[in-house]
Order: sequence, then structure tokens, then C-alpha cells
Amino acid sequence: MATGSATHPALLGVRTTATHCPYCSLQCGMEIAPGQDGAPEITPLDFPSNRGGLCRKGYTAASLLGHPERLRTPLVRDATGKLGPAGWDDALDRIAEGIADCQAEHGREAVGVFGGGGLTNEKAYQLGKFARVALRTPSIDYNGRFCMSSAATAANKALGIDRGLPFPLSDVGDADAVLLAGSNIAETMPPAVSRLDDLVAGGGALIVAAPRVTETARLATVHLQLTPGTDLVLANGLLHVAIREGLVDEDYVAQRTTGFERVRRRLGSYWPDRVERITGVPVSELRRAAALLAEAESAMVLTGRGPEQQHQGTDTVLAFINLALALGLPGRPRSGWGCLTGQGNGQGGREHGQKADQLPGYRRITDPADRAHVAGVWGVDPDDLPGEGRSAWEMLEAMGAPGGVRALLVMGSNPVVSAPNAGVVEERLRALDLLVVADVFLSDTAKLADVVLPTTQWAEETGTMTNVEGRVVLRRAAMAPEEGVRSDLEILSGLAERLGCGERFAPEPEAVFAELGRASAGGRADYAGMTYERIAAHDGLFWPCPDEAHPGTPRLFADGFATDDGRARFHPVSHRPPAEPTDEEFPLLLTTGRVALQYQSGTQTLRVQELCEEGDAEAFVELHPALARRHAISEGSCVWLRSRRGTAAGRARLTPDIGLDMVFMPFHWGGDGRANLLTNPVLDPASGMPGFKLCAARIERVEDAAPRREEPVT
Repeated sequence: MATGSATHPALLGVRTTATHCPYCSLQCGMEIAPGQDGAPEITPLDFPSNRGGLCRKGYTAASLLGHPERLRTPLVRDATGKLGPAGWDDALDRIAEGIADCQAEHGREAVGVFGGGGLTNEKAYQLGKFARVALRTPSIDYNGRFCMSSAATAANKALGIDRGLPFPLSDVGDADAVLLAGSNIAETMPPAVSRLDDLVAGGGALIVAAPRVTETARLATVHLQLTPGTDLVLANGLLHVAIREGLVDEDYVAQRTTGFERVRRRLGSYWPDRVERITGVPVSELRRAAALLAEAESAMVLTGRGPEQQHQGTDTVLAFINLALALGLPGRPRSGWGCLTGQGNGQGGREHGQKADQLPGYRRITDPADRAHVAGVWGVDPDDLPGEGRSAWEMLEAMGAPGGVRALLVMGSNPVVSAPNAGVVEERLRALDLLVVADVFLSDTAKLADVVLPTTQWAEETGTMTNVEGRVVLRRAAMAPEEGVRSDLEILSGLAERLGCGERFAPEPEAVFAELGRASAGGRADYAGMTYERIAAHDGLFWPCPDEAHPGTPRLFADGFATDDGRARFHPVSHRPPAEPTDEEFPLLLTTGRVALQYQSGTQTLRVQELCEEGDAEAFVELHPALARRHAISEGSCVWLRSRRGTAAGRARLTPDIGLDMVFMPFHWGGDGRANLLTNPVLDPASGMPGFKLCAARIERVEDAAPRREEPVT
């Protein structure tokens, strides 16, 4: 997919600009400067989150600047059904008219907004405000619902607040033991591996719970290679062992928590032999892992997408938090529970109003006091703010149906590839009266749109991002935007003007950030004391930061939890069978994930020639050699997988590092390589998280031809 050669965009003078990577939640520090041929070049900065390291994606990020496939003019679908160039006024007028017609015929909630975890804090905030003030619709959610929602829900229930890591990354390297459950950071955020190296070099123990022998698992002191979907059983089993062997910190539990006795009673059935039968993890390894965590002076339990992207994701994360609380970890130095956020602004993106149930600062849209505060900042009547909307999958599934969204604005997301049961999502998008997509490239979703709006890239705009640590960083513009493109803030301002409230939507990011600070003031994610100058001067600021004299809060929970009584909450949770068990028709377990050289739905990285040449240029299916022999599959064969929802294909990769009756498929590709054509949209009842990590599948056929790589076309 990586084609052509880039033009050389003009940098802002000849100076070097310190900024941040456009990809994952580390938000690695980097510099952009003109190279010898005038093209922008990237070098890493010694920033706290990456300490002078970058992954291949970060090093090659400048390849997207001036890319020949870059969108440089709005596109509007004409009467013949073809997308063609249009002026900005015509495009925005068409959108505004479509919104007005849709709401007049179907009601305000018939117009929806779908955002992304890669948008800056300013854009995420303004998008939520646009939905509730300009559109007055409850129909807003974002792709972060597919990433962090189970961990966020669990953290709020147990600890009273959701911040991915409640401590800096440096604490990970200084700990004595770390349990890493369901995260392959060696591929998903490689610069963070240096913290694991610090841990091991200092004599610490790394425990990795993962169904495959990943690059991260190879670093482990103990690898708990569990059956997919049994993470909750593993966590309960570890806590059962800790209780039986007297490893619980009884003083901590008594002084800082509530509800432990209910958990203790619930865990009676999770004896080690039973846990081994369900998870596949030997009793000896279970006991060893529990002892390493409990006997360490400082220890952490960190969770990733593996435990979270399940139909019982919230309960699974709660089980790991229970383990951390019973061992007395949260709030202790170099200890605690944390979640490894995935998307670039997965943390900030969910704090300020993109979720259907939230207002800025983690305020609740159903709370009268929260509504009154935010409405006061926005200058509207609290009664005019809509209520809670549908979660991401529920909104996407209902598109085009009676009572569902009929017009949709998509910013910073590509749900045709990233949503579960993607074939249904594509059908629903086609059924809309109006689909508007703002993007840098003609993504899979943009190809279906009625109006496509070309937006600025990361290096062409200034804004803030909140990384995995809760550290708010300033991503500076290094070059002027290409002619013909506009920022998402400018687009929202232009649409708001046409909808009669343009004065409420500033297009300047610093002005929007200042308003975000006022709206979040007093909330759990309080940015009121932050300014661009302060963020830049301190290598970022940790929230909460309530006033300009406040230094920020790198570590939470030392003095108490964000609950009414300051105590953390235990929650008794039990394992539920898979939402979709294997059977004779679909005998394999399919799990999905990411790889090192691609990112999210591939809209960016699949256009970087260097990344595609180095490997992972097309969809693949990982399976065990024994399974391959049963189906006459050789290395490189085209394997077609089928689930109860659809069919997808990829090149076979044979490895003994995976279970005998499971397959793994990354989700970065479009066309026939869309793994999410297969995945199960069954939702976690608490978080609205779909069950990406586990579904039943079968090998449909094997052939020599490569799968089609093109994206959906109209």
C-alpha cells in the first residue's frame, strides 16, 4: 500500500522543533529538523517516557508528511455516486444542510459523532462540546471504547478514579516484581521495554501472563501461558494462593480497603488444581508467581488489552485489582495496579467528553452538579444538554435503523477496520443518509463517505496529549499546514458557525485548552492549573493539577483513594464461560492484536514504505505447526478463516509459540485481511467493551493466492 514519493513540506523556518510521536500512548519525545535534502528528519529526544529511544514507527513518522496520497481538498459525492473535489464552503454547507434535514425529520439524536483516541485533548474536548451544544445530541462515542473502557470502569469502581498508570513509568523499572497481564509491550510500545530491562537488571522478577510466547514473554522470569479467555480465573487463582499461604497484607486491607471478606469467601472454589485445569498454568508456576509478587518489597500488577477486551473485561480487571489490593500495593512506593493505555491519547481522549456518559474532567453526564458546572463554562442552560447516549458498538450497530443514527461525523477513527463485526459496520455506514469523515488519508471508512474533509497532520498543528502515565505533554507544530487542509478545530468551528453557534467554538488550540481547564476544574481529571508554558517547562504535567501553583500529581493514592471514604473497594467476581465457545463447526480459538511495525487500522503505517519493506506488509495468521499439518498448510499459504460473522484471510505463519487449537491474527489490514470481519461484538455489560480477544473460528480453506488488500469501495 505504501506508494509514490513524498513532496517535501516546508518546515517552520530552519529551526529544530521539539515535539512528540504521532503513535502510541508513550508519546515519545522527538525532534523534527530539515535534513540535507530539505525533507523533515526525526531524531529521538531524551524525554522521560522514552529516554532517547524510538521504535521504527516513530523514526519513520516523517514519511507521512507530504505523502502523495495525502488528502488536500474536500471531496463530495455527486449525483452519480462518485467522490470528487469541492471547495470548503460547498463541503461545509452540504454537511450543515444534511444535519439540519436529518434532525428535522428524525430528531436531534439521529445525528451522531464518532471520535478517536488519537485526537488531541483540545479536539476531544471540542468534539464532545460540539455534539452537546451545536448538535444537542446524545449520540457520541469513540474508538477508545474498544481500547480502555473495561479498565476505566474497573478502576472507577475499585479506586474511584481512572488514570492508566497512577505512577510514572520510571517506577516500573525501579520495582522488585511486576506482573504484566495481557500486554506485549515489546511490540506495541518498544521504548518502554527499557523499563523492564531495568527491572530485570536490578534483580527484579518479571511475570508475564499471555496465551502466546510473545517477545515480551521471552523477557519474563515466569511466563504464565494461559488459555485465552481465562485471565479472570488466573487472577482469582493467584489471590486464592496468596490467602492460603498467608501472603495477604492484612493491615493494609483493614486500614485502606473495604469488602475483602466477600472476596475471600468467593475465592474458595479457585483452588490451584482447578485453576490449572481451566487456565493450563501449572500449579507450581501459579504459586511461584504469587510468592514473587507478595514477597517483593515493591511490586506492580499491570493489565493490557488481553484481559480487558472480553465480555467479562471489567470483572477480569477487577480480579487483578483485587490481587493488588490484597497484597497492599496501590499507594505504596514503586508499587500498585496500572493499565497500559494503547492509543496516543487514549487517556486524555476519554477524560473530556468523547464518551457517551461523560463530560470534561471525568464528570458524569447524569450528575446534576456536573452538568451545571460544564453548562456554566459553555454558556448554556444545563437542561439543554442531552443525556447519556449509546456506547460505541451500540451506536454503530443501530446506524440507519429506526431510532438509530442517520447521519454521522467521524473524526480520527476508521471503524470499517477497527470495529468488531466489521462487515455489519460497513453495511450500516452505507445505510446512512449522511456520512462525513475528517481524515488525513482516504481511509477505508472515508471511501464510503458522502463528504470527506482533509485535516492537518500531527506535525502541522499544536495541541496536548495525555500519555500512559497521566502526563500531559505539548505536541508542537513543526511546519505550516499544507495548502487546502484545515485542522479539526477549524472544521468544528466552521460547522458550528453554520449551525448558529460559531462564537462558542474557537479554532485556536491554546484557547480551547484554556477553556478545557475551566470545564475540568474540580473534576477528577483536573487540568485547571495547566498552561502550554507550564507543560513545556516541566516535561509535561501530571493531572490532577488544580491551579498554577500546583506541581501536578505524578503518584496517586499515597494518602487515600478517590472514593467517598478514601478506601479502595474489593469486588467479588467470578469467571463466566466464553460468550462463544468452540464446537465441532468452529473448533479454534481466534485472538487478535497488534504487531511492531503497524499501528491501529493501518491508515498511516501501511503508507510508510520502510515499514512495509521491513516486514508485516500484509495480513497474516499465526498458527501451530501441528494444526497446520492437519490442514495441509505450509508457511506462506493463504489461510481463510471463518467465524459466525464473516470470513477473512492472511498468509500463514507457523510457530510453536501458540496453542495447538488457537490462531492469532493482527487487525491492521483492510480488504480480505480484516480480522474484525470475524470478531464478536458481544459487550461487557459494565463497560460496553466488545469481545475482541476471543471468538470461535475454523479454517475455511487454504490456497496459494494472496488475499485482496484493497479497502472497501462504493
